[in-house]
Order: sequence, then structure tokens, then C-alpha cells
Amino acid sequence: MQNNATEILRRHGFSFSKALGQNFLINPSVCPRMAALCGATKAHGVLEIGPGTGVLTRELARVAGKVAAVELDSRLLPVLGETLAGCDNVSIVQGDILQLDLKALLAAQFPGMPVVCCANLPYYITTPALMRLLEERLGLACITVMVQQEAAARLCAPVGSRESGAVTCAVAWFAEAAQLFKVSRGSFLPAPNVDSAVIQLRPRSAPPIAGIEEARLFRVIRAAFGQRRKQLPNALSAGLCIPKQTAQAAMQAAGLAQSTRAEALTLQDFCALATLL
Repeated sequence: MQNNATEILRRHGFSFSKALGQNFLINPSVCPRMAALCGATKAHGVLEIGPGTGVLTRELARVAGKVAAVELDSRLLPVLGETLAGCDNVSIVQGDILQLDLKALLAAQFPGMPVVCCANLPYYITTPALMRLLEERLGLACITVMVQQEAAARLCAPVGSRESGAVTCAVAWFAEAAQLFKVSRGSFLPAPNVDSAVIQLRPRSAPPIAGIEEARLFRVIRAAFGQRRKQLPNALSAGLCIPKQTAQAAMQAAGLAQSTRAEALTLQDFCALATLL
């Protein structure tokens, strides 16, 4: 598989870009597994981000009714034209997933179809890409993506655990997250210096806690984790530009010890602080 991918890329004069985080999936056993787990049927459309050489794209085309693969690097378009020959239900969209109008894209590509997302995400856009997919509430039924293993642990950690962070809270607010399986670094070309994992996010139909202004909540969460080595009153004071005494009073009213750190808080705790502050 690696030799085939290498030959195709060589023939097209392609060189890998570190700036674009290009590590193409070549393990033949991983893509069918991702396609099987992503929840797509012939009634579904699939949004793919960063198709690379199209190995996962072909598997998605087998299980789904339509695939739209968004690729930033225009140099890969002729490569994909070759590797995806015969896949009549695949469209390649050249563009930046962080800049495209996603609602318009999904409406144009998948009219009247339920849509899932399945992708081997470039490491450097993992968080911004996932947050766009979640925050814009695109109606995606499921998001199944491969990310760096360390990122997978953080994204899927229980809120209030030692591994949790601001992004953990944000993901938990918008979706239910779970790790599916790990993928070794040797499954990619070129091989990165870290292993990966496939995770799945199932967007919620409604926030887990009602009556909270999201912008206010996330300001508090970002402030709390902005200086996570500090005790929470200090972090909130610095991050929100408020007196430390104000933060201390809010914590006391929320029933939180002054020695509490951000990673120990639940979503309910953060909502209480956001309301009090």
C-alpha cells in the first residue's frame, strides 16, 4: 500500500508539506473500520476533511450515498482524480474547512440527506475544525475522526478529571465523545512521531444544562484553564479581569473550596460560576 501511494505521489511530483500537517493514511485495515463505524448508509452524505490520497474516501464511497471531501492543497487534486477514478458519488471541494461556509456546503452537496463527518484530521487543525463542526450546529448525525492520541485523550476525558481541559468542556457541552480505537504511527506516510486514535462525537440535540448563555460560560471556562496551575480564584481573576475577592465570593456561593483547580470542576460547577459572575 505504501509503495503504491509513494509511486502515485512521485508520479505527480508531490512533496509533503509540514505546514499543512500532511501525514496520509496508508494502513489498509484502518479505513474500512472507520467507514463501518462512522454511521453512514446509502441514505447518508459524508463530509470528509483532508482526503490525502483518497484511501479513506474510497471506503466512504462504498458505504455512503455521497461523499464530499474538502482538500486545502490544490496539488492533491490531480492525485485524487487518479485514485478516486470510478467513484462517481465523490465530489472534491478545494478549500479551507476553517473558512468555507459549511451550512451552504452541506446544503449544496447533500440536499435532503442526513450527514455524518468522517476524516483523518490534520493534527494542526484538530481543535478549530472540531469546534467549527460543533459550534455551528450543522445537524451532523455523527463525527468520526482520527486525531493525535494525546488529543483524543483530552477531547474524550470526563469533565472534572485530571485530563480535562477547556476543549474537554466545550466538546462535552456540544456532544457525547468516546474513543473507538488506536492507530499506530506506522499507519501513515510519512510516519509522524506520535500515535493516533479514532474518536467519535455525537452532537447533542440540546445543551446538557438549560438556561445558560454559552458565550458567558465559555469565557469562564477559558479563564479557569488559562492558568491551570494556579488555584481557581487567581485564574478567574486574571482571565476575567475581576477582583480576586469577587471570584472567591462566587466560588463560595457555588459551594467550591478556594483551593479548587479548574480540572476538578464539572459542567454544572462552571455553569454556576458563570451565573454568579
